[in-house]
Amino acid sequence: MEIRALREGDDRSRFQSGAPELDRFFRQFAGQNQFRHHIGVTYVAVDNRRILGFATIAPGHIEVEDLPVSARKRLPQYPLPIIRLARLAVDESARGQGLGSQLLRFVFKLAVRMASEFGCVGVVVDAKPDAIDFYTRYGFISIQAIEGQSDARPQPAAMFLSIRAINESLGDNYVRTANSRMRRSTSARRLKTCCWILSSMPGRVPSFDSSSTADSSSAASVEMRWKP
Repeated sequence: MEIRALREGDDRSRFQSGAPELDRFFRQFAGQNQFRHHIGVTYVAVDNRRILGFATIAPGHIEVEDLPVSARKRLPQYPLPIIRLARLAVDESARGQGLGSQLLRFVFKLAVRMASEFGCVGVVVDAKPDAIDFYTRYGFISIQAIEGQSDARPQPAAMFLSIRAINESLGDNYVRTANSRMRRSTSARRLKTCCWILSSMPGRVPSFDSSSTADSSSAASVEMRWKP
């Protein structure tokens, strides 16, 4: 099984979580939101080309005043970047196998990446009443409701997990490895940019060549060759 971004050719019609509103969103709107409107990305757990679960995320922000006092320490007084976990669901055929936890852990890894590359103070989810215990087990804490209030359905509980807590849950080894990979990737991008700038200058200029090593994003796999 792999967890990856939704593709336009993926078959979403067979997915059944037992929650009609989640199934309807996944079948009718997940693709539109991702490929047409670009307002969120859905990641799917796929086994033998069948989708067994999904998690939809989007970037967002939260006001520091909306966080519990314990989570506000040393944070600046302006909108803070977050990952918004919009929806998470597992197919009925995969219930009880820990897939929901795997998807949530995958979202945590995305948050760590976002924190390193763009900034992210944590993950926010509007948990339905029957999902509150699930998120509480992973350390989410209740915060002020952000949006989506309606008298026509039970009120979701806005919950927050800080990036520090996420780092602790993933473990120091993972975070160090992930950050190291991102630094190497950033170095390689900077080197490409440098080569491109120099290539527009007269005289001897470098050309960029990526070797066929396993980690092509590493700066170590980049070779510069000088042209007259």
